[in-house]
Amino acid sequence: MVEPDWQPPPLPRRLTDPVRPVLVGMGVWVVALVVVLLAGGSTPWVWACVVGVGLGVVGLSVLAVQRAAAARGSKGAQKL
Repeated sequence: MVEPDWQPPPLPRRLTDPVRPVLVGMGVWVVALVVVLLAGGSTPWVWACVVGVGLGVVGLSVLAVQRAAAARGSKGAQKL
């Protein structure tokens, strides 16, 4: 029988750190932007790629703010 206070071990940092997937996603959008520009693609596709990169920047900014809040011990900060 399992004890009620038993907790599973925490996942390794490499599996819980969201920075790498955000950077990979931004990289995919940058590659898509280069391909669209070289292929002479239409303006909506160019803007879609630019917005994808921009959302990646916003995501990294949010992660930086969260980490700064956690580092200074803010009450509402998420534990990363």
